[in-house]
Amino acid sequence: GRIDFVSLMRLTILRSLSADARAGATMRPVSSLRAARLSLAAIALVTIALPVRADQDTGRTGAESGTGHAVVIGGALTGDNDAVWSRLVELAGGPGSRFVVFATASGNPERSASWVIENLRRRGAVAEHIPVAPRIEGIDLAREVANPEWIDKVRAARGVYFSGGWQERIVDTLAPGGQSTPLLEAIRDVYRSGGVVAGSSAGAAIMSATMIRDAEDVMGVLKGTIREGKEIGPGLGFVGEGLITDQHFLRRGRIGRLLPVMVKTGYVRGLGVEENTAAIVRGNAVEVVGAGGALYVDLEGAKSEPTAGAFNLRGARFSYLDRGDRLDLATGAVTPSAAKLAGTKLDWRSPDFKPSLEKAPFHLDVLGHWTIVFAMNELVDGQATEVRGLAYDARPARDDPRPDLGFEFRLYKGDGTLAWYSDASGADAYTITDVYLDVTPVRVAQPLYGPWPAR
Repeated sequence: GRIDFVSLMRLTILRSLSADARAGATMRPVSSLRAARLSLAAIALVTIALPVRADQDTGRTGAESGTGHAVVIGGALTGDNDAVWSRLVELAGGPGSRFVVFATASGNPERSASWVIENLRRRGAVAEHIPVAPRIEGIDLAREVANPEWIDKVRAARGVYFSGGWQERIVDTLAPGGQSTPLLEAIRDVYRSGGVVAGSSAGAAIMSATMIRDAEDVMGVLKGTIREGKEIGPGLGFVGEGLITDQHFLRRGRIGRLLPVMVKTGYVRGLGVEENTAAIVRGNAVEVVGAGGALYVDLEGAKSEPTAGAFNLRGARFSYLDRGDRLDLATGAVTPSAAKLAGTKLDWRSPDFKPSLEKAPFHLDVLGHWTIVFAMNELVDGQATEVRGLAYDARPARDDPRPDLGFEFRLYKGDGTLAWYSDASGADAYTITDVYLDVTPVRVAQPLYGPWPAR
């Protein structure tokens, strides 16, 4: 059945937390403020009114006037993922197309670059390493980012690939102090001339103008730790000013960091890409290819309560894009893959709707592996109108000033909530549009449980 995964993922069914905690002062809408660029350091997380970034007023989210493809790969890309590797070569012009590989983020640049080059060559590309990385011994980075030899090689290419590692190494090398180097300008020339700029993991993080820099502690970010130069910082902006990206997204529960970062920085459009999966962005068009999917977050119209004392959100909208699905960033419209369109449409308002699940489970760890999408699946393929879960620290650090702070995630149906289901690939696969989300701060007992008293 199409909801069989529930029995595997369900831990314990709990009563839903009281909705009374969500009652309070008037919420402030996302679109209530429209500003040019927001100072990241000057905006207090709990008082932000979620302004829309000025560049989004135009509806354009593609990088400047470029016509190239920005390929955001969610990390952990395998060598046998032919859908992604072959598509990269195809976008760059097909067999014989030239790629340059930057392993700038890697702790072992030569090894990382060699693996990428091998996989590109297996698909017919001509690829070579540009050895500009902090972890290459004896290198003078300031000289190499202006080296005419490397600049010429980049400009002769139709594809640029950034490997994984530490994303700050890429930005600090190619744009030290926020200043674009000649080597970065050559990469931008490839993009502006219609080429491909791709990146996996750390290479994906740099794709947005604001980068999630070093924010491994998802709960820490959710609790409000978002510092310029630490958790966030400037990226290279190949997907444009209006979209922020994140990677390793579903496996590592990073919805818990993307939402507060979006609120902090004023983004209303976010895209979290799962591992071994690529989101191909060209202007306002997004296509998902590979083994997994991507979660699109739209905060247009969402609201935040400034007096709540912690991160909170009401009316965020999620769409889940599976492989083969497409998204128009300008309108938010999702086009399911051909397999989904040939499958089952799930419209909870239709008299013909036959849900597979009568009762919605309560998720004790909503930031768990793929849990947010499982909850969305349960919602659109179930009888219940909402699904809830908790995000909290079961073992908070000793120096955590708010160890009992947790968050209730409430997913619910609304206008535009639709899904398409297919099992043509032998596994349950969903495309989902416009699921709504509220996030409410709650107090979680510490410890959460204790010994059962003996009689």
